[in-house]
Amino acid sequence: MAPLPDLSAGKYAAFIWPAYGLTALVFAVMIIGALNHARRWKRRAQAARGDDAR
Repeated sequence: MAPLPDLSAGKYAAFIWPAYGLTALVFAVMIIGALNHARRWKRRAQAARGDDAR
């Protein structure tokens, strides 16, 4: 099994790890927003066509 990479960021760890966390949070919010927008768009398109099937 391969050894784990060294994840210590040295004296900059207090800045690097929160930045990674914030980036992950922003990506998650963007993905959730895009999925919600797509669902809303699909429902509106189906309603405009008169489709009741999902």
